[in-house]
Amino acid sequence: MKLTNPETIQESEKEFIDTINAELDWDIIEKLLLEKHQFAIQDEIDYKDGNLIVHNNQIAYKFDFEIKVPLSVIFNRQGDCLEVSTSRDDAQDPENDLSDENEPTEHKPPGKLQKNDKVGQMAADIADMISEINQGGE
Repeated sequence: MKLTNPETIQESEKEFIDTINAELDWDIIEKLLLEKHQFAIQDEIDYKDGNLIVHNNQIAYKFDFEIKVPLSVIFNRQGDCLEVSTSRDDAQDPENDLSDENEPTEHKPPGKLQKNDKVGQMAADIADMISEINQGGE
């Protein structure tokens, strides 16, 4: 014996979940993601589902989302993985990426390079490597 229409209950539950979802503080959620997983939310967040659940013997709300995260993979010329990271440091000092200790000795220019000179030197080094590859390593 039904006491009410199940469709009415389901519609009311959905409205309730949607109301809670609309009030989520995404600044705090992003801060938690950054602290716990070291990544920031990128682009859109896709809402998948929301529900009322029991978690650790108490009533709770579970919301499922899909988010886009940055992924950086660094590997050397031998193909060995050097680092995998889900955080992107856009403010990284490019001079660190092109430090003298990482340059092959035959390509080290005399004196300290300026940032633009290092980028230009790196581009020239890459062009040399591509040329060597195209010539069969001769």
